Amino acid sequence: MTGILIQALQFFASLSMLVLIHEFGHYITARMVGARVDKFYLFFNPWFSLYKRKIGGTEYGIGWLPLGGYVSLYDSREVLMDEESATETKLEEAKKQLKSARRKDNSEDIARLEAEVKSLEEKIASLKEQQRTLEPVKDELRAKKAWQRLIVMIAGVVMNVIFAIGIYSAMLYTWGENYYHNDDMVNGYLFNEEAEALGFVDGDRILTIDGEAIGNVVEINERLLIVDHDLEVEVLRDMEPVTLTLAMNDLVAMRERGGYVNFIGEFVPFVVSAVEYDSTKEAGIVEGDRIVAVNGEATADFLSALPLLESAKGDTAMLTVERNGENVEIAVKVDQNGKIGVRVASVAPRQLEYGFWESIPAGLKYTGKKIASYWEQLVMMVNPDTKLYKEVGGFISIGGIFPEVWNWYNFWNITALLSVMLAIMNLLPIPVLDGGHVLFTLWEIITRRKPSEKFMTIAQNIGFYLLLALLIYANGSDILRLFS
Repeated sequence: MTGILIQALQFFASLSMLVLIHEFGHYITARMVGARVDKFYLFFNPWFSLYKRKIGGTEYGIGWLPLGGYVSLYDSREVLMDEESATETKLEEAKKQLKSARRKDNSEDIARLEAEVKSLEEKIASLKEQQRTLEPVKDELRAKKAWQRLIVMIAGVVMNVIFAIGIYSAMLYTWGENYYHNDDMVNGYLFNEEAEALGFVDGDRILTIDGEAIGNVVEINERLLIVDHDLEVEVLRDMEPVTLTLAMNDLVAMRERGGYVNFIGEFVPFVVSAVEYDSTKEAGIVEGDRIVAVNGEATADFLSALPLLESAKGDTAMLTVERNGENVEIAVKVDQNGKIGVRVASVAPRQLEYGFWESIPAGLKYTGKKIASYWEQLVMMVNPDTKLYKEVGGFISIGGIFPEVWNWYNFWNITALLSVMLAIMNLLPIPVLDGGHVLFTLWEIITRRKPSEKFMTIAQNIGFYLLLALLIYANGSDILRLFS
């Protein structure tokens, strides 16, 4: 339970920070172009606010619903909109009363209510027309030039990208970068059963995927998981290059089964790099020895030898040692922990440190890679063959990304990734999102004509219901996964 609470705390802290940064972008650019900002809130405030204070015409506040925040820009039509909403409520009530009167066949009430309904409908039509024709005032955003409105619309996305760059730069400056490079895996990899079914063999050293060399080992899983076509993987096997053709359908099926977990690991030969126990030294084990069998059972690597030594703990094990091209049998005492007191050399991670000025371009480059990767995933998601649409998740999935223990490195790393995701999602050309507003504003700049109010209303409604459908699908998928 504590772990879930920590996950939830990290999720809400990250989300609130990202939305606040996003909305601050809209806020500051609106102020820069001379548009009035009515409200700037951390969290949402239906019914009441935890704190609010008006400064210079803007109400700053903290809401009670911890799901981000918002900016409200001044719109002179709001009075008319509020009156229209109130009139629509009256109209619905009058229609209900009219329906009831018709059931009772009360002609007097029917005539009165029909007149009232007609009057209310005419009033609503008049209010809509007033909204359409009402000229904007000077400090209203819609009174500003198209390029100024474009800046305000895109500012939230830009702030999220800048924030991600800042986080990644700070992380690189503070913690540096530690990773395993594919070039250092000279002994190749160990593979799980799913990988072996695809054609990989323990000891294979992956050279290229679709002709591109691999750098960071993490890239291997990423390249094999997010696919929309068959892949050609070149490996070095027994000092000879071998090309594997991996069918997209097989990779998709593997991803759906979760076969990417422990897909690869470092292949560590059981080669002695140091001898720590005196008894092992006296038995004749020396640095450079390669242990190829324990009690007659072959050991392809260090990991495969561990259970064999475990079974011989507290006893003597007969080791087959390869030395100078020959095999030597040596009896070695195994302690109560299943160890014989030797060290085995494994690949060390590469460690990069960044100065302050070095971290900024490095953070920019890192953010660019994340943007490209996430955009690629979104594009593939619309291809039904990839089945990536099944991976779509809502708040539960996003919250589950965070670990169950607080770790500042992980928190900031995930927050930066979510900032990139939020930026890209908001740029999608869906009405009600920033990308939709940007699209319509660009249309205005190019054609020198604003889209009609009727068109904008229809587009906004379509965008709203589309977004609502996506939210229902994403969060519904999360709920189904909980019970599957």
